[in-house]
Amino acid sequence: MKHITLPDGSVKDFEQGITPYRIALSISEGLARNVLAAKVNDRVVGLDCPINEDVAVRLLTWNDEEGKAVFWHSSAHLMAAAIEELYPGVKFGIGPHIENGFYYDIDFMDYPISSEDFPKIEAKMQEIAAKKMQYVRREVSKQEALDYFTKKGDEYKIELISDLEDGTITFYESGNFTDLCRGPHLFDTASIKAIKLLNTAGAYWRGDEKRKQLTRIYGITFPKKKELDEYLTLLEEAKKRDHRKLGKEMELFTFSQKVGAGLPVWLPKGTALRRRLENFLEKVQKSYGYQQVMCPHIGNVELYKVSGHYQKYGADSFRPITTPQEGEEFFLKPMNCPHHCEIYACKPRSYRDLPLRIAEFGTVYRYEQSGELHGLTRVRGFTQDDAHIFCTPDQLKEEFCKVIDIILYIFKTLDFKEYIAQVSLRDSSNKEKYIGSDENWEKAERAIIEAAAERGLNTVVETGEAAFYGPKLDFMVKDALGRKWQLGTVQVDYNLPERFGLEYVDSDQLKRRPVMIHRAPFGSMERFVAVLLEHTGGNFPLWLTPEQVIILPISEKYHGYAAKVKALLDEQDIRATIDDRNEKAGRKIRDAEVNKIPFMVIAGEKEEESSTISIREHGAGDKGTMTIPDFVTLLKERIAEELK
Repeated sequence: MKHITLPDGSVKDFEQGITPYRIALSISEGLARNVLAAKVNDRVVGLDCPINEDVAVRLLTWNDEEGKAVFWHSSAHLMAAAIEELYPGVKFGIGPHIENGFYYDIDFMDYPISSEDFPKIEAKMQEIAAKKMQYVRREVSKQEALDYFTKKGDEYKIELISDLEDGTITFYESGNFTDLCRGPHLFDTASIKAIKLLNTAGAYWRGDEKRKQLTRIYGITFPKKKELDEYLTLLEEAKKRDHRKLGKEMELFTFSQKVGAGLPVWLPKGTALRRRLENFLEKVQKSYGYQQVMCPHIGNVELYKVSGHYQKYGADSFRPITTPQEGEEFFLKPMNCPHHCEIYACKPRSYRDLPLRIAEFGTVYRYEQSGELHGLTRVRGFTQDDAHIFCTPDQLKEEFCKVIDIILYIFKTLDFKEYIAQVSLRDSSNKEKYIGSDENWEKAERAIIEAAAERGLNTVVETGEAAFYGPKLDFMVKDALGRKWQLGTVQVDYNLPERFGLEYVDSDQLKRRPVMIHRAPFGSMERFVAVLLEHTGGNFPLWLTPEQVIILPISEKYHGYAAKVKALLDEQDIRATIDDRNEKAGRKIRDAEVNKIPFMVIAGEKEEESSTISIREHGAGDKGTMTIPDFVTLLKERIAEELK
């Protein structure tokens, strides 16, 4: 008999070889109908996986993220089976689950393929799913796997198999379709009820622009049609909130092929928005003792060799800049931290100087592949709200906690109410990915875990997600549509101070090494603005929005009064513009609504005679008539409430 520990702490005895499905059945038939997979200790397995030792078991349903992952991974396999039946001879790359759904990279050979083919593929997927095809796992030798896909003529799978070790390779089979896959999968296709293919994109094989471009098909599936309908409604709302669409409508930013792909150009309104965010963060940072610095946009390649960025990220950087001096090379700055290390090193430091907190809105450059560029969320040039804290080991936890406080204040002010703090640790089984000693890594990881606990954060631990030089705390935020975004990161680093030989003289007159904290509450200005646009739907908080008020004179006769109103608002630091176009009032109001301007001020005969203004609020309609001082008071009280 084997002892099985369930999530509630209870322990049940089952015979050796018991499967997760039979455990679910022993609890209730309802659970057995809904269970999708299981987590045995820390490993997700299929429902037919035999258990031969004492373990902890958690049964996974649609309500679990790991359950959805298995469901969508199995759906990718189902889509591939349907496509192979419809388009014989196609070749398959990889087909993983993603946060919402799945995709498969496919070489369609000479078959033309577009979204017009989706209904046909969906119908075939439904047909196969209805047959309740089992997903059968089979362990195969490396030679058997190579022989199978050589005979099939699928060079992509052959390449993947060549990188695997013998004894670790598995096939999954369902009906006539066989795939190279480590799984796990659903027991069968029966629970896949609602299917929707979403879009196609080009994807270079293994992310290499020099390799063939495959067709990536994205899809999503659900156990119930109602859930698919709700998701599609959410997608329509997401399209309305797409930051690329809103950014164009609101004239915040643009892109130009002449400037270069992935290099955003900020327009006046967008620049004002960015600067307001920067001023907001600078004010918060000042209260915590930060000092602003500025560094060049390039650095000598030797700087990044010392830091380790050249070795780790050189392939993802822009090509080096050569100079007339032989052997001299510069890089477009991929990171700010090496420059900040040199700021620390510019003079001797004492323990009395620490903590030293230096901050910079520093623009960095990374050569993202063209197929991965996406609006402001994936660009080649972006500005980080970067800061680095150099402190003694004794100061580390307190400083880390203060950074958490800054991030939480930002989230509160900008109405991000749902978030999880992800503790990203080193993968100790793959240490070659990282730099630094085990001792330093253990100290850094312990400091993060303790600080997160002290601030009462809701945390998850992700092994293998650390930066190459240290562990980190990443804040995963849910927006108004329930989508997850990574915003805000804090990292503990014992390694860069060591690589740069940074020192301070301690109270005992001995030289010691400082600890370095990397932090960026926004992450990058570009990505943060994109997320904020989609979170708010362009309806920014009043303190932040580029235009707070638009004044609408109802005819040319009242342009003078409109100018007087604007002057009075300007005196009170209220951002106002005048729409003096020769258009009807209804058209001006509609345009102001499209541009998400919070308040519209109507200026006409009645208002001029009484020295008042008529107010309309975006999304709320007519707010009545009031004096200009009363209107200013209303705005300032609203702003104070948002920023408290």
